[in-house]
Amino acid sequence: MSVVVENLEKNMAKLTVTVPADKLEKAIQAAYNKQKNKIRIPGFRKGKVPRAMIEKAYGPEVFFDDAANILVNEEYPEAMEESGLDIVSRPQIEVTQIEKGKEFIFEAEVAVKPDVTLGEYKGVTVTQADTAVTDEELDAELEKTRNMQSRMVEVTDRAVQQGDTVVIDYEGFVDGAAFEGGKGENHSLEIGSHSFIDTFEDQIVGKNTGDAFDVNVTFPEQYHAAELQGKPAVFKVVLHTIKVKEIPELDDEFASMVSEFETLDEYKEDVKKKLLERKEETASRAKEEEAVKKIVDSSEMDLPEPMIDMQCENIMQEMANRISQQGLSFDQYLQFTGMTKEKLQEQVRPEAIQRIQNSLVLEKIAETENIVVTEEEVDGEIKKAASAYGMSVEKMMEFVSEEGREEMKKDLSIQKAVDFVMEHAQEIAKEEPQEQAAE
Repeated sequence: MSVVVENLEKNMAKLTVTVPADKLEKAIQAAYNKQKNKIRIPGFRKGKVPRAMIEKAYGPEVFFDDAANILVNEEYPEAMEESGLDIVSRPQIEVTQIEKGKEFIFEAEVAVKPDVTLGEYKGVTVTQADTAVTDEELDAELEKTRNMQSRMVEVTDRAVQQGDTVVIDYEGFVDGAAFEGGKGENHSLEIGSHSFIDTFEDQIVGKNTGDAFDVNVTFPEQYHAAELQGKPAVFKVVLHTIKVKEIPELDDEFASMVSEFETLDEYKEDVKKKLLERKEETASRAKEEEAVKKIVDSSEMDLPEPMIDMQCENIMQEMANRISQQGLSFDQYLQFTGMTKEKLQEQVRPEAIQRIQNSLVLEKIAETENIVVTEEEVDGEIKKAASAYGMSVEKMMEFVSEEGREEMKKDLSIQKAVDFVMEHAQEIAKEEPQEQAAE
């Protein structure tokens, strides 16, 4: 195999790969072996038709497509390595010569990692953040925990009020006829949640357990079921149960129930400490993002389109993985949101560009500052991962390939570059908005 590299504009390159004729012959034979059981010719048993007979009947190019795929998959990785290029996209393949007895030639157009002309990255200014925990923030956190510890208690001595949760049966009718999807039994409904149309929930207020009554509503003009849009409806409702949320008192007993502390004061101090840690972590990330963005904005790089496209695909795959954890397929998500893959790709494009720019700039800083990641540091990351997954270090080591170690080195190098930038950054106070002068 031989590889000729041609540099194109905008950080693109073309690899012309030439494969010896004997390898093409082997690939054609492999394609024949793969397909022979599917080809029928009168007079021959299934799978026993000679290759020459098939080529005579269907033409010598009958196995070319499969043979080309075999060769490209085998030869491209080696050609990519031999080229010496830092390739950052999937190849666009074009076969330029495939003929029995001759060399197999294909071209691969690829994006090449662009060079970066760094802007000023030492002494970058970042905005000082106020990380003090206010009384309001502490109260909100305590209230959130109280609500998480709440329980629903049945009420029998009064009528429904706003904020209650009721259990009802209902059936809806339009023009005297029941409609599809308009019936429910033992349905829990929070009054005031506005999860039912129009004034449905308001008309339950004041009713008592065991009451049967009508609720009159009008469907919205933009309702998803076209046959119900703008139509008045009557719901026959039976109220089974009234429930109210019971929230525990904020006292020493509550503190001992939700923490290892015996008193409310101790628990509050711990909550405040954790809030402070969260705010400091958030502020640290914000300062890092601000610093890196300023360096990116002052740097120069020319991103090839295929590199951006591949990053868009990576982001969309991350989304698909998160969505699948919620029990939805990616196609279902697109359908529910009214999106297409093309629209979504355009939507995530700015994030893709930002990710690439951040990574390239930080890699360049690491290179410029001779930032090195040792094998011991990589081993340390593997040990952390083993602990997080509850695995032995030896077992985790088996899972991490050489490519995986290199990827970890790259990530650690980028983080070290971030640390370097922040060590040399200058914090400035946040500018307060100036009041307009009186006229």
